[in-house]
Formats: sequence, structure tokens, C-alpha cells
Amino acid sequence: MSDQQDGAEQEPNAMDREFDEFWDKVSCYVVANFPYDERCDFVLNATTCITDTIFVPYMRMLACDLKCRNQFQELVYLTLFVAFCLQLLMCLTHVVDMYYSPALKVVSQLLHMNEHLAGVTLMAFANTSPDLAANLAAIKQEVPVFANSLAMALFVSMFTGGMICYISPFKMNTHGTVRDILFFMLGVALLEYVMVSHGAVTMNECFLLVMVYISYIVVNILDVYLMRKAMITLEHQMAELQDQPFTPEVRRKLEKLQEQYSEYAEDATVEILERPDSKVRGSIVNPLSDKLSFATKRASRVRLSVNPQATRSVFYNLTAGRNHGLLMDFFKTLNPIDVAEWRENNMFGRAFQLAMAPAKFLCAAYIPLVDHEMEKHGWSKLLNCIHTFLNPAITIVVSMALLSSDKKKLWYWQLGNTYIYGLYSCAITVPVALVVFAHSRSDVPPIYHWLYTIMNLTGSTFLIFVCASEIDKLLGVVGNILNIEEDFMGVTVNAITQALGDLVANTAMAYQGYEKMAYAAAIGGPFFNVLLATGAVMYAKLNIGMEVTIQEQTGQYGTNAYIFLNLGLFATLLWTSTLDFFARRSMGVFSMGIYFLFLVFALLTHQNVIHSFAHDPTVEPSLYLD
Repeated sequence: MSDQQDGAEQEPNAMDREFDEFWDKVSCYVVANFPYDERCDFVLNATTCITDTIFVPYMRMLACDLKCRNQFQELVYLTLFVAFCLQLLMCLTHVVDMYYSPALKVVSQLLHMNEHLAGVTLMAFANTSPDLAANLAAIKQEVPVFANSLAMALFVSMFTGGMICYISPFKMNTHGTVRDILFFMLGVALLEYVMVSHGAVTMNECFLLVMVYISYIVVNILDVYLMRKAMITLEHQMAELQDQPFTPEVRRKLEKLQEQYSEYAEDATVEILERPDSKVRGSIVNPLSDKLSFATKRASRVRLSVNPQATRSVFYNLTAGRNHGLLMDFFKTLNPIDVAEWRENNMFGRAFQLAMAPAKFLCAAYIPLVDHEMEKHGWSKLLNCIHTFLNPAITIVVSMALLSSDKKKLWYWQLGNTYIYGLYSCAITVPVALVVFAHSRSDVPPIYHWLYTIMNLTGSTFLIFVCASEIDKLLGVVGNILNIEEDFMGVTVNAITQALGDLVANTAMAYQGYEKMAYAAAIGGPFFNVLLATGAVMYAKLNIGMEVTIQEQTGQYGTNAYIFLNLGLFATLLWTSTLDFFARRSMGVFSMGIYFLFLVFALLTHQNVIHSFAHDPTVEPSLYLD
């Protein structure tokens, strides 16, 4: 009897607690080691099979819904997953090209930024904030954030930066490029120092990383301010010289001032430029565009500006009713297939149109378009009024469902609890939509049309996050099912998938003629990720009592990524100064080659052909000496 009482009063030991917490801690990917007929029970109990899901529970789908029972079926389903990954990539590309990029141009103009400042602030933050959110959502996992962040920074700065140079060679912002690269090298070296100095990271060191990034932004803002003050001073000096007798000395001074002023003016503002596919978009541009082919324009580096006032009022007609063509505009905007393009395309072109149709319809129904290059700036009265209440409601409801704390249910089961937030949102936005409908016209956008840029950016960023994160998770499932090392996946496949938003956005901006903005984002984005995103994850880990050590954060490939990133930044600094800051296609290939060299090293390390730069564990002789 006493033994039974002792047993009843016995407190659970560490092993008991480990068994109790097994389903909360075990990785969902362990299921790959189980027999096929036992996998469904495992994924139904493992908490990480829910918490590691963004939208689609792939592991549960394989084991339970599709009832995969052999390796052949598994490979077939993985092939279908990769096809779905391509569909997500097309959606991501369409969002960036048609919605995200035009909105960035409009916001840059409204905030009176130049291309470089817009690249290192707006574009860098918008590209990298989804990665920050994804990393913060997985702070309890033992992931080498330092190694993965450096690998992604290497991909964006070297591969994406090289792609920008290859797509559209341009004259760089001289002092801005040097400053950004030097700041980037400082940030990477500082992060490595705080990791290595005493083997762990402290709160004060996290704050130091944040302060370095804030200093970088302040310096960039001050640079634009001082440049514009200098332009005003030059204007006064040129005006004074023009009032003087036109002597040879005055002429030389005036030419020198005009040359300096022209150099500043190139980076003064963000212009709305004609897109290469402007005729497809139906925008009204500079008349010179009809006389120049796209190849001629790119060869001669002609930058053709769009007249926003002309594109805004192209259909403005006071003799027509306020709602003239309302339904026609609505259905034309929602239609995902262009009839004229469909007739001109061959079988493959039509197949591509059909593949893009779901993404186009989803984006048109969810995101309001604000593009000064398009007729009426993309305004569709009825659809935009629907966007006024539909866009924030969907964003809020789905975001709250994804952030739900219930670890035992998938996100869509939380919609029954979060729909109330959408109703609260509609209670505010539906009256606003009615006011907009009563006040506006269908043939010209209202003066407050720029406010829709806010919903454009939030909706675009949300879809970019969803698509990029889903691609990342999907390829992670494929890699783990095929038994590929997790650290290797993190610095190669996962780093690329997480940076897909940066790649698509930056190359799209370069293709449209905003190379300076795109290249600034290719440096500013990874700098933000290395300092703020990595620092925020470390701070969050410390805040919940976890220890951040160099061994955990570096992994096997972290030092490799650190060395190649510094090598790439130093090489970029060298070739930019050597070539007088003209970004050539050959230098784009060179930069991309540095990233491919890193991949070769990582692959050879993964295959145990060579040894990585990681430290090997050592044995202390004193432990075995008497």
C-alpha cells in the first residue's frame, strides 16, 4: 500500500516530460522514416505538421488525403507539387509586374524620393519584410538563421544584382553604391563578430545591429536632402552667371555648373517611364515611342517619360454620364484572358494564357491597380469600390487566421473565429465605398485615387509573402521526402525560394527602366535582412529564454556563405570603381558566377568531396590526462 502511495505521489521526471512533449517537438518530416500505412496517424498527431503549414498541409495531404502507399505514387504526387509550385511562381511574377512595381513608383513620387532612396527603403523593406515575418514565426525551431540569411543575401546581392546588370546595363549612382556596399560589409562583419566574439549573442548586441541599420537609413535620407539643397544652390549660381556679360570665363563656369547640376538631376526624382510593353497595357506615352522600336530604345538608352495627366484624363468626357461604361469596365478588368491576344497566339501561347488566368483573376478581384502608365491610371469605378471593403476584409481575416495560436487546427478552421474582424472592417469601409461610388466618375479616377496605393501595397505584399512562403514550404517537403540534408537545403533551395520576391521585383523594375532603384534594393534588401531580420530573430529567441550560440546559427555552411558574401561585395566594389560605375553585362555574368561558385562549394561539401570552412569539434587533451 505504501509503495502504491509512493508511486502515486512520485513527480514526473525529465523522461516523462519528454514523452508528454513528444508530439509538440517532433519534426513533421520524421514521418518519411515510417512505413507508408502508418504515416497518416503520425501527421494527425504531430503539432509541427500544423504549425509548419502556410496554406496547404502537404504532408497530411500525402499521407491521409491522397493515401500515398508506395514510392512511385510519392514521386508522382511530388511532381504535381512541383507543377503547383510553378503556378505559384507565375502568380508571384504577375503580382510583382502588374501591381507591386507600379505602386512603388507612385509611392516614391508621392514621398519625393529619388530612385536610390526608394530602392534602399521602400523596395528593400517590402521585399524583405515577408522573410522577417516567416523567420519570426519559426523562432522556436533550431534553424541556422545566420547561415540562411547570409546565403539569401549572397543570392540577392550577387545573382539578382548580376541579373539586373545583364538585363539592362546602366550608369550607377556613384557615391550611393560605394556607401551601400561599405555599409553592407560593415554590417556583415559586425554580425559575424558578435556571433564569434564570445560564442553567443546578447540583447545589447542585437540593439547595436539595429542602430547600424538606422544609421544607414538616416545617411541615405540626409544624402538626398543635401543633394537637393546643392541643386538649389547651383540654380542660384547659374542664374547669377546668366545675368553677367557672357565672357569665356563666365561660359566655362556656367558649363561646369550645368554639368554638375545635370549629374545631380539624374538622381533627383523618380520619373514615370514608358514600359517596354506599353502598347499591350494600353497606356498613353510620349509620341516618340511610336517611332522607336524597343530594341532601338534599349540600345540608345532613351528614357521616355509618361505624361500622367494625359493617361489620367484620356477618356474624360463631361457630356457622358457619371457611370458611363460602368459594367463594361468592370467585366473587362476582371477578364483574365485578352481576346485579341488569344486570337494572335499559337497553342503554346494560349496554354500559357490559361495557366495565368487564375492568378490574373485573383489579383484583379483582390488588389486595386494604381498605375500612372495605364489609361485612367487603372481606375475601374465599380471594381475599385468593391476593393474598398473586400481587400482589407480578406487581408485581416486571413492574416488573423494564419496567426491563430491554436496549434491543433489548420488555418482555415480558424476562419469561423476570425470572420468577425472582417465584419468590423466592412462596417467602416462599406460606407466609404458608397461615398466613393456616389462621388466619382467612371471615365476618370478621383483625385484621391492614390489612396488605393495603400491597399495595393498591402495586398501585393500579402500575396508575395503567401506565394514565396508556399513555394519555400513546398520545396522543403520535396527535399525532406527525398532525404536531402536540411542545412544544405537552407543555404541553397530555401535561400533561393525565400528570395524569389526580390528576384522577380528587382528584375521587373530593371526591365522597366529603373535599374538604379533595382540595384539599390539588391544591396539594401539583403542588408536589411542580415541586420534587422537576423537581429530580430536573435532578440526574440533571447526574449523567450533561448540561447543563441554560434554553433546553432552557423551550421555547416554559414562560414562558407560569410566568406563568399564578403568576396562578392569586395569584387563588386572593385569592378564598379574600375569601370567608372558603368554596370556592364560582363560584370553581371561575373557576379552571378560568384554565386554559382558558392553553390558548387556547397554541393561538393554536401557530397563530402571537400570540407567546409566550419570548425570541427575538438577534443581537449586535459580531459584524458591524470
